[in-house]
Amino acid sequence: MLRFFIAIFFNAKRGPKIIPTMRKMIKHKDKYPEKTRYAYALRLIRYLKKSARITTEIYGTENLPEEGGYVMYPNHQGKYDALGIMYAHREPCTFVMDKAKSYGFLVREMVDLLGAKRLALDDVRQNIRIMDQITKEVEQGKRFILFSEGGYATNGNIVQRFKPGSFKCAMRAKVPIIPVTLIDSYLAFNSLKPGPVTTKVIFGKPITYDTYKDMKTHEVADIVRSTIIATMEEFGVYVNNPENNPDILDTDN
Repeated sequence: MLRFFIAIFFNAKRGPKIIPTMRKMIKHKDKYPEKTRYAYALRLIRYLKKSARITTEIYGTENLPEEGGYVMYPNHQGKYDALGIMYAHREPCTFVMDKAKSYGFLVREMVDLLGAKRLALDDVRQNIRIMDQITKEVEQGKRFILFSEGGYATNGNIVQRFKPGSFKCAMRAKVPIIPVTLIDSYLAFNSLKPGPVTTKVIFGKPITYDTYKDMKTHEVADIVRSTIIATMEEFGVYVNNPENNPDILDTDN
């Protein structure tokens, strides 16, 4: 968290220019196409990364479909997650986030600039409406980041339970599902680790409609979660243990 405030502090002097520019782009989207707005968002992310001394290693960009919409499902570790994925994803994409957390400094502008979706976690009807909107936009070619775990605490590299219902928007749209593995992303803005930090973003191979068309949502959720855990292990992060599997209970044996 300290690193997050340091990044904000060192970029505060840019605020008087950045925020009005973002609001101008939001108000006049007809004059500022999606690619232009996304490029500006990436510029801001680079500022934050530099001031917070964050290095993000990127792998698997060849797995990203060149055309059409898709939904990326990463593990969730902290505040930097979506920023790290967008930094690694050079073509325009957007994200879904908790509505209650979407009105902070620069966050409000980032959400509106990228057409991100605000999800009210305690409002089922609003959730359904937003997921329907995502389905329609993905069908039209938009790319989304959706955190299936729903939130994060102090889980670090431990992968939490994936919510099967979060996969309905991609499955109804019949678009590719991209597992995205985040490693050490929590170190950026959700730890007290001093000095520079290095995070990893790994785009997995797409799970196509032909692969999942006969599956249930919980089966797809299990595949994505297992893929992320296996990818972590390939990179030397071993989290496939009882603590990492909510379905396995601790025993005395």
